[in-house]
Amino acid sequence: MTWNDTTPIYLQLKERVVAMMLDGVLKPGDALPSVRQVAADFQLNPITVSRAYQELADESLVEKRRGLGMYVTDGAPEKLLASERERFLRDEWPLVVERIARLGLRMDQLMRDAAPQPETRS
Repeated sequence: MTWNDTTPIYLQLKERVVAMMLDGVLKPGDALPSVRQVAADFQLNPITVSRAYQELADESLVEKRRGLGMYVTDGAPEKLLASERERFLRDEWPLVVERIARLGLRMDQLMRDAAPQPETRS
């Protein structure tokens, strides 16, 4: 795993866990790897991992079970999907629309070009 220099590592780690939840790799009731294990695997300070996990807990995406670790909460994938959609529409989509307009693209062009192309047999 490589880390970029522009975003704090704990946020990058948090985003990777979020992606795993959205992709279905981590499901409600699944345990997250222990802080020590993640720290050792990726050569991170355990405090960095704890901070990422704490942010997930603060958002009620995971819960700490005393003596057992951190677990994905029920409803976490749905909650994440809703918040990620909202964030996309608020922060990213306006930039996409602006770029589409700047390039003079039309919706019919975009839909045609973005649609999966049928396979051709040779």
